[in-house]
Amino acid sequence: MSPEPRFSRILLKLSGEALAGAKGHGIDSAILSAMASEIAAVVLSGIQVAVVIGGGNLVRGVEASAGGMNRAAGDSMGMLGTVMNCLAMQDALDKQNCPSVVMSGIRMEPICEFFDRRRATSLLASGSVVLFGAGTGNPFFTTDTAAALRAIETDCNVIMKATKVDGVYTADPKKDPTATRFASITYGEVLARGLGVMDVSATALCQDHTMPILIFKMVEGNLTRALHDDSVGSLVTC
Repeated sequence: MSPEPRFSRILLKLSGEALAGAKGHGIDSAILSAMASEIAAVVLSGIQVAVVIGGGNLVRGVEASAGGMNRAAGDSMGMLGTVMNCLAMQDALDKQNCPSVVMSGIRMEPICEFFDRRRATSLLASGSVVLFGAGTGNPFFTTDTAAALRAIETDCNVIMKATKVDGVYTADPKKDPTATRFASITYGEVLARGLGVMDVSATALCQDHTMPILIFKMVEGNLTRALHDDSVGSLVTC
């Protein structure tokens, strides 16, 4: 493991489901605390951290629309869910004495700040975690696309997407025991193979702006390991 980190400013993409743990819904306080502790440790080491959290543990716009709800209305509910998760993470970071600010893609002061690119970049440079909520502020866009957008806007070095598997595989390793993991793979190959690393819009946006995507498994200590060890996870790049 290299003593020097691979990246100096990261955008960490977490799924809402990860916060729910075994319960499958809501927020597991133990998991939230563990994640906040690891983020705080990374910040303390000098790495700047932005965070985007999905809202699937609370509500999904796609699932709501499948039940007959207007898709735009469902997505608006999902955006609110991401803000709720950001506020929960902010509270957990407070307990770690780690400064953080929640910024939303839609106005909802005084609960949180409205997104401002220059202020977000300044906050990151000063050592605050910036939590981006409410996606892009528009329906029909996923939090993957929001993560790609915010990472590019705030000059991050990489998007680190935490998943249930330890990288990008040739096939679903849970269904195909012969699947092998890529150490690195190009955006074009991800899109051509339909590997679902991130949604197509997010992957294309990263490709257009050469924003690397590191897919890794979010288990205790793995965020720190992924920052120092290039054998952890799969890197999607040019």
